[in-house]
Amino acid sequence: MNSMYFTEEHQLFRESLKDFLQKEVVPHIEKWEQTGVIDRFIWKKFGDMGFLGINYPEAYGGMNLDLFYTVILLEELQKINSGGFAAAIWAHMYLAMTHLNAEGDETIKQNYLVPSISGDKIGCLCITEPFGGSDVAGLRTTAVKKGDSYIINGSKTFITNGVLSDYLIVAAKTSPELGNKGISIFVIDRDTKGISATKLDKLGWRASDTGEIAFDNVEIPASQLMGEENKGFPYIMQHFALERLIMGINAHARAEFALEYALKYMSERQAFGKTIDQFQALRHNIADLYTDTEICKEFNYSVAYRLNKGEYVVKEATMSKLKSTKVADEVIYQCLQFLGGYGYMEDYPMARLLRDSRLGPIGGGTSEILREIIAKMVIDKKEYRPATK
Repeated sequence: MNSMYFTEEHQLFRESLKDFLQKEVVPHIEKWEQTGVIDRFIWKKFGDMGFLGINYPEAYGGMNLDLFYTVILLEELQKINSGGFAAAIWAHMYLAMTHLNAEGDETIKQNYLVPSISGDKIGCLCITEPFGGSDVAGLRTTAVKKGDSYIINGSKTFITNGVLSDYLIVAAKTSPELGNKGISIFVIDRDTKGISATKLDKLGWRASDTGEIAFDNVEIPASQLMGEENKGFPYIMQHFALERLIMGINAHARAEFALEYALKYMSERQAFGKTIDQFQALRHNIADLYTDTEICKEFNYSVAYRLNKGEYVVKEATMSKLKSTKVADEVIYQCLQFLGGYGYMEDYPMARLLRDSRLGPIGGGTSEILREIIAKMVIDKKEYRPATK
């Protein structure tokens, strides 16, 4: 425990969460990985424990705790070795629910945020489209005002919780002629006429339902608009800082898990009369991997500390995701190698961990896009500003 950031209360929370995950989640992971469907009962159990609302206001059933409780939740979710289950939980909590809390009016918060915190409703965030992933400004889905309604047409893809969620947070162009200044954010009920979803077959994150969603003349009340019309792009950009930091934290946590498992295996596996953790080539490799992982973790904690104080850390969060996801892939690849043939077997955790980790440099903005964003800030001196509601 790092006492710079974690108190005794944080540590008690971690122990309680670990116990909950081992008792209530781990026994079902293999089934969910096989079926690609997470049973609804676990969402309610998470809600009953208060885990879904740890950083949301008490007025809506949350616990209003600091960001390091979120760090703990993310770290422990990675260490049960189901990137898909972890993604389903944090995509609900920190993609969908973040917009509800930040841009939703009181009615929207009562209708969607409250049941999201209790585990009675599951949400997803719909930004990425088939014709443009990281290019948010180029999205083509439209929302045309018609009296007291909006008519939504378009499609989204690679949406975590995109098939089984109860509501969707959707980015659409309300003024296409304005480019990125013409995007708005809506909350839409899943059972609204004209919405259809197709489940996608993925390399990893097998437990989560990832969907492609079509909107065919979907009519919603104008009251489902969140925040101001045409302010969607800065809202999205503002929340990307949290999303990218989350993915950075996920990455250092799964790298740690891989190293811990590999080191235990190496301390027991014998070759040429001694355990393989005594071979210098492997020992020095482990030393490098631990160093890289620890540097990422400490950086991520410092960014979380600043974000928790309300600082606008878009550059640092972008760096967190870029570096940590790269390091995690390298660490897990090497840890699989340490296990030799067993690393390639599905009975051991490394094969799934390798597949799940590979999404890190892709989701939430590819590494290539992140490098360009950082280059704009570092070289071109571009400044990003928080959105104002």
